[in-house]
Amino acid sequence: MEEIGRDDLDRSGEQYNPGPATTPRQAASVILLRGAHQGLEVLLVKRNPAARFMGGAWVFPGGAVDAHEEGGDAPHRAAAVRELDEEAAVRGVDPRALVPFSRWITPEEVKIRFDTRFFLTPAPDGAQATPDGQETVDAGWFTPQGALDAHGRGEILLVFPTIKHLEQLGGFATADALLDYARGREVVPVQPRVVVSGETARILLPGEPGYDG
Repeated sequence: MEEIGRDDLDRSGEQYNPGPATTPRQAASVILLRGAHQGLEVLLVKRNPAARFMGGAWVFPGGAVDAHEEGGDAPHRAAAVRELDEEAAVRGVDPRALVPFSRWITPEEVKIRFDTRFFLTPAPDGAQATPDGQETVDAGWFTPQGALDAHGRGEILLVFPTIKHLEQLGGFATADALLDYARGREVVPVQPRVVVSGETARILLPGEPGYDG
């Protein structure tokens, strides 16, 4: 459970929705990995602070799936690789080689919703992440704990799904160990809930007290 202020939701573009739930848009994201044998690092990009949605947040590269793309998870793989190229100028990733890791669905209590599939992949040899200067304005490699610590010190801004992914990734010492864990594992969709009380909001995950209440 994480407790945040109502204004924190608004600042990130995740405006509270007390009415009927909107349909989530299909999306995909890439968790790019370095450190095959030691010192796991992941790539995060900083969204343009002027962006209406999650402006200034450091996230894994990703974006929406094109509406005309259909068929299994192939469109999500294609979108993930496309966004990695557009947002971080990282090329040479085979969509078929992406390893499914997680699927997160934005809470029904938020206006702008996504149904996002997260994929893992090692960084291509010699990859140099470069922000596009429009959607993204910075890029950096972090250990999972290093990113969480930087967020705690107020040096970077992280949003709830990124925090939860980094917490999970921090349990792996190397990229190889993480990929071995993820291969063949069933991906179960996760849909948090937002419970508002006055000026505060609690974000609950399935299984936490109050989630089903």
